[in-house]
Amino acid sequence: MIKDFKIVFDEDRAINAVLYILTKLSRKDFHKIFKILFFADREHLLKYGRTITGDNYIAMNDGPVPSYLYDIFKSVKGNGYFKDNGHFSKYFSVVEGCLLKEESEPNLNKLSQTDLQQLNISLDKYGNMSWNEIRELSHGEAWINTVNNSAISFVDILKEIESDESYIDYLKEQNLLKNHLQ
Repeated sequence: MIKDFKIVFDEDRAINAVLYILTKLSRKDFHKIFKILFFADREHLLKYGRTITGDNYIAMNDGPVPSYLYDIFKSVKGNGYFKDNGHFSKYFSVVEGCLLKEESEPNLNKLSQTDLQQLNISLDKYGNMSWNEIRELSHGEAWINTVNNSAISFVDILKEIESDESYIDYLKEQNLLKNHLQ
């Protein structure tokens, strides 16, 4: 039995999703961006069988955090896992410790119509929420059931939003087939 999905990070799609979000938000801190992406990825997975970013979410104190994107943001800031060498800083910079500033426009050709649709829904629903409000909403069952600083199961994320068990099994099977065909 397959326990979870194998998600593959899509750097181009993830970077352009962040840039798109930055064009729409007034408060552009890591926390807000991470939560907008989490809710968009969660709903996109439920509706279309894949996430937008391909990132894995880690259960941290203030809610789910996309692992690769967080490392990228820290690298741009100067203290991350990746060596930036200007690769990521051409897209955005970090100011005042945790605020992102876009340095280029999003390439919308890297995002599907469903990606953009779900990002817009997430922005409309959560974009104007306070730090505390969006933090509270992101502390759902999937986050609660995950050991701190560990990856949140995508199966748990789907169960959290009451996805049908047969649909979850179907997505796991499709994911397994896709990974074997690559």
